[in-house]
Amino acid sequence: MGCNLAIVGASGAVGQELLAILEHRDFPFDSLKTFAAPVEAGNKVKCKGKEYTLEKVVDGCFENVDIALFSAGGALSKEFAPAATKAGAVVVDNSSAFRMDPETPLVIPEINPEKVKEHNGIVANPNCSTIIGIVPVWPLHKANPVKRMVVSTYQAASGAGYPAMLELENQSREILDGKEPTCKAFPYQIAFNVFCHNSALAANGYNEEEMKMVNETRKIFNCADIAITCTCVRVPVRRAHCESINLEFTDPITSDQVRDLLSTAPGVSLIDDREKNYFPMPVNVSGKDDIFVGRIRQDESMPDNRGINLWVAGDQLRKGAALNAIQIAEKLL
Repeated sequence: MGCNLAIVGASGAVGQELLAILEHRDFPFDSLKTFAAPVEAGNKVKCKGKEYTLEKVVDGCFENVDIALFSAGGALSKEFAPAATKAGAVVVDNSSAFRMDPETPLVIPEINPEKVKEHNGIVANPNCSTIIGIVPVWPLHKANPVKRMVVSTYQAASGAGYPAMLELENQSREILDGKEPTCKAFPYQIAFNVFCHNSALAANGYNEEEMKMVNETRKIFNCADIAITCTCVRVPVRRAHCESINLEFTDPITSDQVRDLLSTAPGVSLIDDREKNYFPMPVNVSGKDDIFVGRIRQDESMPDNRGINLWVAGDQLRKGAALNAIQIAEKLL
């Protein structure tokens, strides 16, 4: 038996990915409502051979909805998610609006699926960088507790939606044609450039993206003591984030042990071919469900074999957002 499903933000980058995943995944739904910004109301989207009309989010629109997948920004989630839950729906929210609310479970199904049952009408989907980074860290942490994580992210334009992806393409053409790049989605040129993640800086000098990864990891791992520091950067890649992760463990661990643990970890695939110098890249992980891991090596600066370096790559729109939300919805069923 299926459910009555709604997608809020169905015309956006993550919304389109939700529809694409539903197209090929055996998720049981009897009906589907699709919502978008008022300017797009009346436009059509397709899923499993049927057309759906985009609607405006208004009072009363969530009647008879069982699960509502929200991916239209924090402001809209704060305004309408409570109305959806009041109408009887369970909301899976992809924004940051409820992630750190102590009453709202923050879930990655490969890590803490049991938390889904603790919802009070809303389940929060973690930030994309958090998901991509910690899905492969979790099986290692279970085997040998991680004391400290040092993370540097290489984040694609896809993290800022379709306008940012188009901006990367358009700027590349403009620059190659000898023109000045047009900057709208990002504050700085993204083509042929790298800059600090474009989220707001806090008083401590860290940006919001960096602090999301710190705070969300502690909540998901249920480990307030884990030391985490992070530097988040935008890179001129269309789709799929990469991360360099340095881990300090409680006890000694070898790179071979890490490789063995990750070879059977759910949601993880290895691309770790030293002979060919072939490791995870955005071009070969885009559109894939798993998080890909390579460059597994001992941190030789750390005594007693307690340090490991990893390189990870994952599709921000897929496992970093839409797929994780649908996996949560599957747990709700």
